[in-house]
Amino acid sequence: MGASSSSEQVSPEQREAESLAASTGALTVLEKTFSNLSDPVTKTIPIDSLKECFKLSIDYQNCEASFKPESFPGLLNHVGDSILDHFFLLEKDGVSWISFLNGYTKCCGRMATSNSLNNLLKVFGTAVVKSGATTGLQIESSDADYKINGYLLPADLLMLLWMCWVMSWSCRNLQLYKGNATLGLPDISNLVLSAVSSCAEGGTELNLWDDNAVGSDKQLPIGKLHVWVLKTMPYLPDCLVQFIQSRLSNSASQQGISEPSSSSTSESRSTAQSNRYLLAPGRAWSISLTLRSTMRDEILKICFAPDRDEVKENLLYRSSLHGKGLSRFWSNVEGYNGPILVLISATAEDHSWSIGALTHQGFENKDTFYGKSGSLYAISPVFGHLTSSGKEKNFVYSHLHSTGYEAKPKPVGIAFGGSIGNERVFMDEDFSRITVRHHAYDKTYQSGALFPNQGYLPTEAQVLEVEVWGLGGEKVKEAQNMFQKREQLFTEQRRKVDLKTFSNWEDSPEKMMMDMVSNPNAVRREER
Repeated sequence: MGASSSSEQVSPEQREAESLAASTGALTVLEKTFSNLSDPVTKTIPIDSLKECFKLSIDYQNCEASFKPESFPGLLNHVGDSILDHFFLLEKDGVSWISFLNGYTKCCGRMATSNSLNNLLKVFGTAVVKSGATTGLQIESSDADYKINGYLLPADLLMLLWMCWVMSWSCRNLQLYKGNATLGLPDISNLVLSAVSSCAEGGTELNLWDDNAVGSDKQLPIGKLHVWVLKTMPYLPDCLVQFIQSRLSNSASQQGISEPSSSSTSESRSTAQSNRYLLAPGRAWSISLTLRSTMRDEILKICFAPDRDEVKENLLYRSSLHGKGLSRFWSNVEGYNGPILVLISATAEDHSWSIGALTHQGFENKDTFYGKSGSLYAISPVFGHLTSSGKEKNFVYSHLHSTGYEAKPKPVGIAFGGSIGNERVFMDEDFSRITVRHHAYDKTYQSGALFPNQGYLPTEAQVLEVEVWGLGGEKVKEAQNMFQKREQLFTEQRRKVDLKTFSNWEDSPEKMMMDMVSNPNAVRREER
């Protein structure tokens, strides 16, 4: 192993490299990986072994997107080489222990998100060139630093995002560790259209209802693309970091599947099945790039789950399955005290669109707004992420019919942002109509359109489908199941009738009334 024993003198360079690696918490894993991959004679990792570790090759015969770049499979074949070229210093016999640690720190160490994004662009640009394709990305490197200029075409951005998708998928599926695997690539044209509208010259004037812009020659300058990524999906660079960490961890434990199993081919089928939901894999992955911690893990579980039964565990409510209306909605989400993602699909003026809202707490039956944090999402046809503005806290409103009299009844339905009567998003109690207002009415969420060509006037649309997903994890779901069982038990107890009180007809109030009606003049002895 590269780490020296106590009897050997450790150089300052090695001590510094080990200290930086230890700060990431991965030194033990790196020691095991180096021990498994290195040559005991030369005490270096052979180049071929490290290439095999980062090998990435798939067969994407099933692809949801209408536009499919032909150079994408070849690009993936050179991702491993690109990682070695940029991060690991190759010596004569291979990669030494110090070079191995320094390479890991360069790509997976603590750094600003913009630097991580530059690392991702470097790997992508080099892989494109190695595959024989052309790109407008320009990487100017020096001994101390490097600079990235140029532009990407929409098709280039699509391949970059797909590369990140495959990296994320491979972290959760060992079939990609060795050999080819078959999977279905998701439709993420909503992300590409978002970048085109934000970065391309005249992008706001394009017809975003049509995804033909994905194959256009619109140039996306790297500077503007940087800003768009950091604002819209700040955790995209983590895909490369997690991919490298996952591959090295698999090498440390000597886990890997040499032959693709049947589960790899079933991925394309499961992807197709999951498209029946509003939260399709591409949309789930897009949202995951805006989240951290438990919520991200839960939505990635939905995104990459090979078994669709696992997806159903997170699905709390679906209007086409459980029935439309606020009462049906409430009976399925009540008691879930965790983050909840609501997706709404609607149609208006011959155009269909989907929006979403993320609340960091469960729903409550209140006649006022409540909540501590949340986000709004434009899902389709263009992706957008609107976080909290910090000015107001009108995150969510959910109000059922009041049992008593109200002089001024409050609106019955679900809303996000704005104020009562001028909600940013409001869906009525029947889940038949939805009203979306301009961001000028809202001080809770950031400004931005929730669908293309959204004007200042309120837009009313017909609701097609509503889905509610729980992102709180297993413990929150178990707590809701216990709550619903208790409520069901109380309901059954209230419905039960004590038959013993009705078994004695002589003592029943009904017999007394019948006797009085039949013979009201009869003398009756009062029992005391």
